[in-house]
Amino acid sequence: MNTISSHTGELQSYTKAPVDAESASAPLMAVRNLHKWYSGVHALKGVSLEFRRGEVVGLLGDNGAGKSTLIKILSGVHRPDEGEILFQGQAVRIRSPKAAMQLGIETIHQHNSLVPNLSIARNLFIGREPLLFSLFGIGPMNHARMRSEAVKAIADVDLHLRSAEALLGELSGGQRQGVAIARAMHFKSKLLILDEPTNHLSVKETDKVIGFVRGLSEQGITGVFISHNLQHVFHSCDRIVAMARGEVVLDRSVAQTSIDEVTDLL
Repeated sequence: MNTISSHTGELQSYTKAPVDAESASAPLMAVRNLHKWYSGVHALKGVSLEFRRGEVVGLLGDNGAGKSTLIKILSGVHRPDEGEILFQGQAVRIRSPKAAMQLGIETIHQHNSLVPNLSIARNLFIGREPLLFSLFGIGPMNHARMRSEAVKAIADVDLHLRSAEALLGELSGGQRQGVAIARAMHFKSKLLILDEPTNHLSVKETDKVIGFVRGLSEQGITGVFISHNLQHVFHSCDRIVAMARGEVVLDRSVAQTSIDEVTDLL
């Protein structure tokens, strides 16, 4: 892919070695004994978790439980004070959101990072724009390629939009989340983190986003779904992880727990 060359090379500083046959059988991502302090507040207390390939994990917890801190570490916003992160069996240091994207980690927030006054096509390629030609990583963008690939990307997630040139600001909240998910799938993201993606959406739009989440496994994508709505999580996830006071208090498959049990723990 003829993308901006400044996006290449940074990943090499975050992985120790190429993935071998042994690491191929490892979880897609794992964290070991993560600790994080904020001005004396112990936000994460020795958190250890695994995220298996093609699995959708529901991450639950009240405000202050530590889940937001964990997600910010996985997405490169913050760094842990102690502990280890493994990606595809290799120890990594995720120093920035760009580094996380290079690994294949994409994060979709309830107020996503898309730009309302840009087209769907431009939003799909933000930070990864293909160029007609490149001189030291700089050159004119290939708008025709962005349009054609955007049409396919939004069709792949069953979004029916009139044009890839339509402004993102003209779309509903659910459609915007669909575009964000289409972007993650188009760039072959390995781990997709969805942080409260159904907040402030209508019932119909919420159902659409839940459908996207349930379809991640079929795409071979590992998902982390964060929500305060337990019904949504149990309906769309394979495994439930609950956090409280900076620690993991429950880690079970959906079949082995219940909404009542999770509610009691939280």
